[in-house]
Amino acid sequence: MASEPKTRPTAMSLDACLAGLDEARREDARQLAALMQSVTGEPPVVWGGNIVGFGQYAQRYADGRLQPWPLLGFSPKGRELSLYVMDGFTGRESLLARLGRHRIGRSCLYLRRLADASPQVLRELLEASAAALEPQRIR
Repeated sequence: MASEPKTRPTAMSLDACLAGLDEARREDARQLAALMQSVTGEPPVVWGGNIVGFGQYAQRYADGRLQPWPLLGFSPKGRELSLYVMDGFTGRESLLARLGRHRIGRSCLYLRRLADASPQVLRELLEASAAALEPQRIR
């Protein structure tokens, strides 16, 4: 039997999630939250105390089970901002090439500061990621 996921939506407010961060990181997180809310049309929900998510989709694991996960999300904690974006959609590589200073993982985009990324390209990347997940979106 599959275990319950540890990262789930909580009742924590965005302000409470950001409270322990320095002012520059809090401001980056607020701007990123506004951008993701604009892209998804969904309010911020704190998942597991560390991830700020917007909307949900049904993520399928290798064993076939489905679990809800943020359509778009980020974690402001740690050394870098971690943005959770879909991998494998058409045009992703060209957007990343134009984004600015970043690191990339399979489904994570890492920014030291929000100012390191082109705001226009970041919006395009988030819009494309959300669109790629639209068929699995949970409403």
